[in-house]
Amino acid sequence: MGVIARQSIKGALANYLGVAIGFVTTFFVLTDCLSQEEIGLTRVMVDAAMLFSCLAQLGTNASIIRFFPFFKSDDGKNHGIFGWSVLIPFVGFSIFALCFLIFKDRIVDVYSQKSPLIADYCYLLLPLTFFALYLTVFETNASVLLHISVPKLVREVGIRVFNLVCYLLYGHGVISLDLFVILFCASYGVAMLLNFFYLLTLGKISFRIDWRFINRDRMKEIVRYTLFMTATVLAGNIPLINSLFLGAKTGLALTGVYTIAFYIANIVEVPYRSLGAISRPLISQAVRDNSWGEVNRLGRQVSLHQFLVSSLIFFFIWINLKPLFAVIPHGSEYVDGMYVVFFLGLAKIINSSLSIGTDILNYSRHYPFSLIFIIALVYSSIKLNNELINIWGINGSACATLFSYVLYFILLLLFLGLKMKVNVFCGKHLVVLGMIAVLFGLNYLWTLVITPLFASLKPMAAMMADALLQTSVLVAFTIVMLYKLHISKDIDLAIAKCFKLKNKVEQ
Repeated sequence: MGVIARQSIKGALANYLGVAIGFVTTFFVLTDCLSQEEIGLTRVMVDAAMLFSCLAQLGTNASIIRFFPFFKSDDGKNHGIFGWSVLIPFVGFSIFALCFLIFKDRIVDVYSQKSPLIADYCYLLLPLTFFALYLTVFETNASVLLHISVPKLVREVGIRVFNLVCYLLYGHGVISLDLFVILFCASYGVAMLLNFFYLLTLGKISFRIDWRFINRDRMKEIVRYTLFMTATVLAGNIPLINSLFLGAKTGLALTGVYTIAFYIANIVEVPYRSLGAISRPLISQAVRDNSWGEVNRLGRQVSLHQFLVSSLIFFFIWINLKPLFAVIPHGSEYVDGMYVVFFLGLAKIINSSLSIGTDILNYSRHYPFSLIFIIALVYSSIKLNNELINIWGINGSACATLFSYVLYFILLLLFLGLKMKVNVFCGKHLVVLGMIAVLFGLNYLWTLVITPLFASLKPMAAMMADALLQTSVLVAFTIVMLYKLHISKDIDLAIAKCFKLKNKVEQ
């Protein structure tokens, strides 16, 4: 995949290093140092800030990717597009800050009964939103320059390390809850500054706006697209809406349980964070050049790799879920989140595999139609959350996410196929689906035949020994299947290189 492969692999390494740190932090530090309510507090604070920052961007993250090919110049100044990317979000943040101050008391009233801690710390939402906003802006600027690995390292590793220190200091009584929450929010400010200084080191950034470069027609097009994308940012942020609903309707304790389950399910989507970030500029360029053959090729390639990787991650998470809850501190308090992991995991597979379709539509001249799909997604999510939380609690919220994404992507893919003749599927998607079905079948047989053989051991020892052997055997079987089925040339080459095999696959 060339540039995509190099940068996505580096980004994925940063992501998975962050996942490893996050795994230890979440399951062996967070659950030990913080109560369920305090975990719920951090989740709601971050999700609210992320959602508000997405709205405050006023669509600039999508527009900088879409219009960068028009601004691009050989001298690296790029006619001031980076200046626009900083200025417009500041306007959006100012509007948000004004609205927040006006409606602050009503927001506090919503959470005061079920989640009083939110009311105590809502004053930190403004700075946290600002940090999250420009953290993303600077990350996107690096993305269009095809330098995503360092910003990913900052987001996935830097913030987690800083938060880990905060958890340990608070859990061991070194700092108060007030200082802990302040430092927790400040970690995003540190990350924002690191991304900014990294951009300066690239030597290809100029924040001076070239007012003469943009004519009136181009300005109208940019403004129209940017404002339109403001309405569409909710598509990728439905899980954020879920935690805000849970905080208001069930309280922070159950939100804390949901948070642990959400983190587990979120691992499924990790590869797309880097692959998607590096593939979007190339999709944008192909759309601009009307290279629809290339758009289809990139779309299928990204979708297939994401479907394969996310499905395998989901499978191995699911078969090891009970042992995981058995070993984490206070795991019995969080085991009710198992089916949250299941439903959110399926939603993450769908979203990471098919989000490339959203990118294709947003960078095309048909982007206004995406508003119809966004309205359907947001309405169904809010409606289903409101109804299903009352029936199934946190499982209902997870189901609301899954059902909403299914509806959204059915509408989106039908439009792409009928209107734009774009199809992100290929026959190898069915091969991957069949492979995953075989793995689940083997897992079922294992629990019937092999698992009872460990009955003579102590329960915990039996569970861990069974899980370790089962995972090892199924991983080995998966590698063999991948190599024999030739699902992906890139994966075949990686396996061949890793095991020093002669790769004779031709695709």
